[in-house]
Amino acid sequence: MTNNLNITGFCKIRNNNIILDDKLLYSENEVVTSFEFLKKSYKHFNINYPKFFKMDNLSKLGFLTTEILINQYSNIKNISPEKTAIVLSNSSSSLDTDLAYNESIKDDTNFFPSPSVFVYTLPNIMIGEICIRHKFTGENVFFVSDKFDKKLIFNHVNNLFLLSNVEYCITGWVEFLKNSYESFVCIVKKSNENDLKNCIFDEENLLNIYKK
Repeated sequence: MTNNLNITGFCKIRNNNIILDDKLLYSENEVVTSFEFLKKSYKHFNINYPKFFKMDNLSKLGFLTTEILINQYSNIKNISPEKTAIVLSNSSSSLDTDLAYNESIKDDTNFFPSPSVFVYTLPNIMIGEICIRHKFTGENVFFVSDKFDKKLIFNHVNNLFLLSNVEYCITGWVEFLKNSYESFVCIVKKSNENDLKNCIFDEENLLNIYKK
């Protein structure tokens, strides 16, 4: 059994570009690091969330992508917090931060391990900050897979709508490793006959939008 679900909008960040529903919102042509790009993007969109600067790179990327998307689709803010779920995934979990910590301890002559590296890390911290920011209390989960897994995401999101009272689900892929990054986050909700501009939530559409 399946639901009648729609993808109502999406946001992607890759190659120093931020795209919302196929529209380029922000681009950085100068040669900057991924960290600098995320910081510039945060300031460009006038986001006010000081804890952003304490997050690790993965959390910054996921938070920023979701923030831009939710601000565009404000209807999601008007439903009960427990009816919004979050399902995200990537291939390296929080390895980017683990590698940074390893760099701080591998040299015996320059040994400077810092617990602050792990203040904001791990994928579930990223989801947690999104939930705190928007007061979401619905189910959430983070999967680790070799690549973007359309079947895994589709099946889990579809089951959430079948088995719970979810009305919206924020889902997608958020990857950050060694200055290489990409994010794709979309909003899924139950279809409405008036939502003619939206596309059906299925594996093919999910993959096509991700690859655009």
